[in-house]
Amino acid sequence: MNSAKRTGRIVGILLIVQLAGIIVPFVLLHPLVDTNYLSNAATYSAQIKTAVLLFWANCALTIGISITAWPVFRRYSEPMAMWFVVLSVIVFMLQSVDNTHIMTMLSLSQQYAESGSSPEFTNALALVVRTTRRWAHYPELLALDAWFILLYSIVMRFELVPRIVAAFSLVTVVLHFFAVPLPGFLGYGINTTLGVPLALGHLSMAGWLITRGFKTSEK
Repeated sequence: MNSAKRTGRIVGILLIVQLAGIIVPFVLLHPLVDTNYLSNAATYSAQIKTAVLLFWANCALTIGISITAWPVFRRYSEPMAMWFVVLSVIVFMLQSVDNTHIMTMLSLSQQYAESGSSPEFTNALALVVRTTRRWAHYPELLALDAWFILLYSIVMRFELVPRIVAAFSLVTVVLHFFAVPLPGFLGYGINTTLGVPLALGHLSMAGWLITRGFKTSEK
């Protein structure tokens, strides 16, 4: 097996792990995204902290995927390969900011549960903290979608996988980009159901890479 195929298969496996690392923490964070998080989140402290750690681990994995793919991608376009790595680092940094706001929300809930305070003041503060976290969260999603778009664009442009596979994956992430992070960042309503096609696109790309690896001229 040549090195490109082997690298592609490793990337495919990591993409599967990455998808799980995106879905599981979001599920674990459900008590925090609830509108009544102030009174509920403290009860699920361990669950929320686990989600934060998984977010960090998954962003580290995203950097690992970029570094793993680097030797193959740079043969075709070193600037695109470099941006692929840079975007993964940006995703990690933005997720760290988002995680800080998640922990701030949890701390506020814990303090509320332990001591209580004026309901009017606490509810107002909870809304401010929740809104602040929102403005930290959507930029991270924008950066992650940009990373996906660049990944699918590279493999499609240089035919490292069949273009129909890459095109399908690219369409799903573009739909997600315009349905969730972009309107959310601009202050409009979002459509989270379009996260399902994104998962399917990611799975199709990962499945192809696991079975076939990157297609190159290398013997």
